[in-house]
Amino acid sequence: MASLLPPPKRAKLYHGVPEPEKPEPEPSPSIIVQFVAEDDGRSLAPAVQLPANVSREDLEVLVNKLSSNEEEEPVPFSFHIALPPPKDAVNTPPTRITISKSIEADVLSNPTSPLTVEDKFVVVCSPQAIFKVRPATRCSSTLAGHGSPILCASFSPTGAQLATGSGDCTARLWDLHTEMPSHTLTGHAGWVLCVEWEGLERRLATGGHDGHVRLWDPRAGKAVGDALRGHTKWVTSLAWEPVHLNAAAPRLASSSKDGTVRVWNVGQRKAEYTLGGHTASVNCVKWGGGGTGGKGVLYTASSDRTVRVWDAQNGRPLHTLKDHAHWVTTLALNTDFVLRTGPFDHTSKRPASDEEAQAMALARYNAVLSTTPELLVSGSDDQTLFLWSLFPSRTGDSQARDEATERGGKLKPIARLTGHQKQVAHVAFSPDGRWAASASWDSSVRLWNGRTGKFIATLRGHVGAVYRLTWSADSRLLVSASKDSTLKIWDLKTYKIKTDLPGHTDEVYCVDFVADKLVSGGRDCKVKM
Repeated sequence: MASLLPPPKRAKLYHGVPEPEKPEPEPSPSIIVQFVAEDDGRSLAPAVQLPANVSREDLEVLVNKLSSNEEEEPVPFSFHIALPPPKDAVNTPPTRITISKSIEADVLSNPTSPLTVEDKFVVVCSPQAIFKVRPATRCSSTLAGHGSPILCASFSPTGAQLATGSGDCTARLWDLHTEMPSHTLTGHAGWVLCVEWEGLERRLATGGHDGHVRLWDPRAGKAVGDALRGHTKWVTSLAWEPVHLNAAAPRLASSSKDGTVRVWNVGQRKAEYTLGGHTASVNCVKWGGGGTGGKGVLYTASSDRTVRVWDAQNGRPLHTLKDHAHWVTTLALNTDFVLRTGPFDHTSKRPASDEEAQAMALARYNAVLSTTPELLVSGSDDQTLFLWSLFPSRTGDSQARDEATERGGKLKPIARLTGHQKQVAHVAFSPDGRWAASASWDSSVRLWNGRTGKFIATLRGHVGAVYRLTWSADSRLLVSASKDSTLKIWDLKTYKIKTDLPGHTDEVYCVDFVADKLVSGGRDCKVKM
């Protein structure tokens, strides 16, 4: 006996009308894609033919399959396509479209894109950090204690401790496990303008409006000896000698409004030498790991419109950069993050001795220099920035060496970065050195290519001057602090605001982001995490 088929389903009726049939999805066109590396433009794999709607995640899997061995860990990538500039435009950088969904959704559907399915798509692949920092979404603590505006804040290299300096003449240490104050450091007779951690977290240095530099033991919360005296005006910034150059007894450099930079021997509590070439206030000092022979160099930026470069061993002047037309207020190195964190990376491994710490820090520093020399960005009140490569790469980069030889004594910048409408307040390189971000009094943040200085995007959203910037350790998040009392976290795929962090009731002067915690402080005398 044959089995009976079930009766057909009754068709749905909408107000007495049968449901219209769903249209067939349009087939996705096939396109030819060439994957190239961002660093040097080399091809990662032969050109392949793909459907245009392949997702970004599948592109990542494909690049890993085509370019690496099976045993290697898959590398996360970000992808973008550089569009050619318009024919009538002069000196316009190519527009870049970040692929966040697929080539079809982001490029072919983009009305500004001149590319069609007949073109060959050159997809630029940028490797990302293998770890991911959780984005901040809310304020977990509001820490009161300071009696005046908070002028500076800095996490220790591992992110385990936090120091803040204030206009109430004190610095404070905070316990990040309980998010409570642990020590109040009193001794300065004026505002505490800068706080700086030693690379292995054994000392904290503070500089004040009284012209004194003080050293503190962060565990005991007590001063280490008396103040280091010598400056005749207030101290503007501090920089410790990097761990990979000197782990056992690092020296400390301090710049001052009096136009000098002093390098202190912390153990003997005396100034080793004073750099006196500037004719106006020295606004910023950076201790780089480069230089001839890799012995370290000091970069100083001054209100005399120059940036000077010094041999850190003996204070000998190496270069004077005179391209800015107004006060030079901020400096950043593409090695800033590895110089600051030294031997500490995302694996949380701690060195057992000073020698091991120095070796670990040197390995991390050399890993950054394997693809690029140490680069410097200087920002000025003349509304521009300059990107400099002062020392050729130590990894046999013959082109950089030839260029440096050709220049002789006259150093030319790699690029002049223009676009801000008011003075530049701060500049910061991403930890991987691929991006540079600049904050300005024109309420905008601008993104630049960290290797070439090419303009990438303008981040708009603040309604007041932007004072400070900081990057997450994985280079995926950029945070800006502003006069408008907010912090903003920017999405670097869309160049739009990812998270708005309100909460402060007045201007935000300082912000820092190490490990997975974000801290800010400002005119409302509150520290927020």
